[in-house]
Amino acid sequence: MSISAEETGIIKSILEYCENGGTDMEPALMRNPVTTYTDPENHAKEVETLFRKFPIIMGHATQLPEAGSYFTNDEIGVPILVTRNNDGVVKAFMNVCRHRGARLTDTPCGKSKTFSCPYHKWTYDLNGNLRGLPQAAGFGDINKSELGLVELPAFERFGLIWVRPSADEEGLDMDAWIAPMAEQLSSLGLENHTVFREWSLDRKMNWHLALEGFQESYHFCGAHEHTACSAYLDNQSVWTDHYPHVRHSVPLPTIVDLNDKPVDEWEHRRYFMTQNYVFPCNYVQVMTDHVYIHTIIPTGIDTCIFKCMMLIPEAPKTEKSERYWQKNYDVIRTVFNEDFEIGENIQKGLNTGANTEFLFGRYEIGLHLGTKAIHDALEGRLTA
Repeated sequence: MSISAEETGIIKSILEYCENGGTDMEPALMRNPVTTYTDPENHAKEVETLFRKFPIIMGHATQLPEAGSYFTNDEIGVPILVTRNNDGVVKAFMNVCRHRGARLTDTPCGKSKTFSCPYHKWTYDLNGNLRGLPQAAGFGDINKSELGLVELPAFERFGLIWVRPSADEEGLDMDAWIAPMAEQLSSLGLENHTVFREWSLDRKMNWHLALEGFQESYHFCGAHEHTACSAYLDNQSVWTDHYPHVRHSVPLPTIVDLNDKPVDEWEHRRYFMTQNYVFPCNYVQVMTDHVYIHTIIPTGIDTCIFKCMMLIPEAPKTEKSERYWQKNYDVIRTVFNEDFEIGENIQKGLNTGANTEFLFGRYEIGLHLGTKAIHDALEGRLTA
């Protein structure tokens, strides 16, 4: 298996840290005001900017296996219908009829050649075009071409489906947007994976608190003392800034075995958990043999949704394989829950006044990089 120059550099850094006890460090602390998590105006601006103007991962290619396959999404705060047209291209639309605004479908997923409004049966094709309406004479000379479904920018890249939840006229160059992470994401072969488990959790905490649980490894041996701690080196990570995205490489203890191998025999994936932050609210978390796709969505100033897909290389063919993947699923659900319980406890103290700011340590680098990118977006310096 080939290894990239970036991954060779990551391994060299980790082996050096194992030798000298170091880790990646920022030059200084960052101080983040608690109002980031509590201010209604800031929250509204985040929703309007981060969750409307940037592409968000909403599914996997296998969820749209053929023409007419579709799924819906309401959790982002916009009713979205995602389908595959007859040319095999992924399309996304507002799940809203252009006649009187009824939802075209409430079904989470399915297959259909057309989408027909349940209210008055206006019917749309897989490209969103209005194809027919009962008793059309009652609407005079309306132009059907102007009454197609409102289309949202949708993209299929690296086996993942991305949608920008706004229909403004500004273009989006998806390839340029994801280019900083393209080498890493393309190497995973996610288009050849399948979804083993998919789940969605409502949590009582600000969305930042859920996001931040994946942005540093300093907490591993505190929050995960009896679960994930022993699986990784303690707070020895390498951060690769692919602004506005971030690659976070968390080494397994077995990484030291590479000291005895020449560089041209090194492997990367088997020695790391790699947490790839894909701005603004996704994580592509790469384990040694499978991948998790996280999406964190605010539903209020003190609530959020955590969505996750567990992707595996192929569907289980034996009971032994099923048990293996189920065990991995059970472990990750336990570890994630440890983070979420702490996040919900933090939420309970946000409005007490005990803290006016949070300290982001020099080795909590993902917090520094993620916060900077979010501030840049909110202040107009970063656009997709």
